[in-house]
Amino acid sequence: MITAITRAVSPAIVDCQLSFIQRQTIDLQVARDQHHAYEQLLKKLGARVVSLPAEPNLPDSMFVEDTAIVLDELAVIFPLGTESRRPEADSIAEALSKFRKLKYITLPGTVEGGDILRVGRILYVGLTKRTNAEGIRQLAAILAPHHYEVIPVPVTGCLHLKSAATRLGRGTLLANRAWFDPSPFFSFAWINVDPSEPHAANALPIGDTIIFPASFPRTRARLEAAGFHVTPLDISELQKAESGLTCSSLIFHT
Repeated sequence: MITAITRAVSPAIVDCQLSFIQRQTIDLQVARDQHHAYEQLLKKLGARVVSLPAEPNLPDSMFVEDTAIVLDELAVIFPLGTESRRPEADSIAEALSKFRKLKYITLPGTVEGGDILRVGRILYVGLTKRTNAEGIRQLAAILAPHHYEVIPVPVTGCLHLKSAATRLGRGTLLANRAWFDPSPFFSFAWINVDPSEPHAANALPIGDTIIFPASFPRTRARLEAAGFHVTPLDISELQKAESGLTCSSLIFHT
């Protein structure tokens, strides 16, 4: 069974961290409605959704992906790259402890899950302002006994690696290759985002379906032309908080 851990939108989301986009007014009710639609779509696609309550004092806490990586053998909890976000990990660790044994990255290492692109037993990890070399080193050491390979990927043009590249399946990545070093991904086929939609590289595959932001129709057409089944979802209000589709859930098999 696929399990997805999510968390309700914080009323403080209007004060969220922003790095690569300009701040816009966020309509809290619309953001909540869009997040609810996201959870409902996950359920429709067969996931069991574990929805955690909102954290009123943690603006970015909806973005649960950043707090951990969940693998078959264990879950690794992260100290996030932004100090004010680090308390977000506590309730996620509690929720994950029901499903996995836990390991922890410790400071001065920092890691955010949005920087981790997993393909089988290889974890490509973005080296960004949020994830540093020490965090990547610790992650590799924790996972080495379980035979995972951790490959650092320099990222320069966006917040996280998965803002610039996500896995679609069938050996194919969706990417904006101007924002990161694509050389570690030599064995993959590429679908490039439409040049007019530079932020369109974050897609969420669930089974045979690719969940994709409704705001990027030209890139969606590229996915469909390549034979992928795409379900669009309106996350326009959440995108004002620098949100992608993957960052709002932690998805794993139980």
